[in-house]
Amino acid sequence: MSWRYCGNQIKLWRTHAGVSREDLAKEAGYVVESLRSMEAGRRRPSRHLLDIADQMCGAKGILAAGEEYLKPEKYPSFAEDYMRYEAEAVVVNWYENQLIPGLLQTEETARTIINARWPPLDDETVEARVAARLERQLVLKTQTKAFNFLIEETVLRRPLSTEEAHIRQLRHLLSAGEPRNVTVQVIPSKGVHPGLEGPFILLDSPEHERLAYEEGQAMGLLHSDRDKVHLLSQRHEMILRQALTPEESARFINTLVEDQ
Repeated sequence: MSWRYCGNQIKLWRTHAGVSREDLAKEAGYVVESLRSMEAGRRRPSRHLLDIADQMCGAKGILAAGEEYLKPEKYPSFAEDYMRYEAEAVVVNWYENQLIPGLLQTEETARTIINARWPPLDDETVEARVAARLERQLVLKTQTKAFNFLIEETVLRRPLSTEEAHIRQLRHLLSAGEPRNVTVQVIPSKGVHPGLEGPFILLDSPEHERLAYEEGQAMGLLHSDRDKVHLLSQRHEMILRQALTPEESARFINTLVEDQ
């Protein structure tokens, strides 16, 4: 929305000042189509464009001031509510069958995943998202909060980039699971269970309220409905029955490291 607003302001000021799109694009060093995308909010208006447009349109700093509202978003908009509840939760139960859970990713893994987003993110947004993901992980150090991760074996066997980076990620999982408030368990790749339909997260709040979160390609759903949360809690219990113990899981991950 901030992209659209700032882009529309550029268009309005430009039109009011009698500055053509072609002239503004030439002065700012952009092709016309890039400027059109910024004005339409499909692309984030740059600080450089705001400054040039401010000068050419006589906006007296009003357009340039829009840069403050165009800082990269730390999280996708659909995940913002979840991030707030995750930070407050006293218990996090995370089942994952696609990727290493975000709270357990190395910087390399986080950057690889975020760089693979489509449509591509600009470098500034990538850096903001990586930094935010690493910042989230500080919550693991809160010893009065519990974190339980169930990860499918297939996730652990799939390198996302180089073998070296994959080994570093596996070793990070081993160290992350050492504190008494963090449990990492592996789900062997055999048989079926309800979790194969997709990952999900259960959050227990300080007020003993349980929420559930599911995330897809372009949307995230935070559930508070008791029936929905209860259903996902039951699925979590069924998946847990097939998991290796934390000790067995650590030995399994260590074996994967040694076999690389």
